[in-house]
Amino acid sequence: MALREILTVEHPMLRRKCSRIHRLDASLQRLIDDMIETMHHANGVGLAAPQVGVPVRLFVVQTPEDCDEPHAGELFVLYNPEIIKKANLYYPEEGCLSMPGWVANVPRYRDVVIKGRDRQGREVRIKAEGLLAQAFQHETDHLDGILFFDHLESMDQLRRVEKETVPA
Repeated sequence: MALREILTVEHPMLRRKCSRIHRLDASLQRLIDDMIETMHHANGVGLAAPQVGVPVRLFVVQTPEDCDEPHAGELFVLYNPEIIKKANLYYPEEGCLSMPGWVANVPRYRDVVIKGRDRQGREVRIKAEGLLAQAFQHETDHLDGILFFDHLESMDQLRRVEKETVPA
């Protein structure tokens, strides 16, 4: 495993729509390991492949163990994900590892159902709520070249934070 550089917002890779994965080979398994290590090292909740320079539809997500929600602490690896159900719009605070030090309240859905394939290639459907649902939406956006601040009415809604403790 190796730490990968997390690209920042000015990098054009973050604006690309990513390619579907047709087969999870050994190089993609290494990428997954590297992404998990990189996400943990950066204290993130999620990391999408384009954030480390690989334009494929893959992300990893893990909410904190002390998060008072179902699936807290569970590691998710999803490729070719698709959000198939969403409900209950709200505006949680959100940041991004590709834009450290900035947060905003972004419109997200509190409850989602996402489908995709796991690390073993099995099709999965996950019912998520709260932070996990937020992270799934955030990372899926990355796969379509969308950044969290694209959901804002104005860049004036961004706020500077001292310590990077905000999820996503």
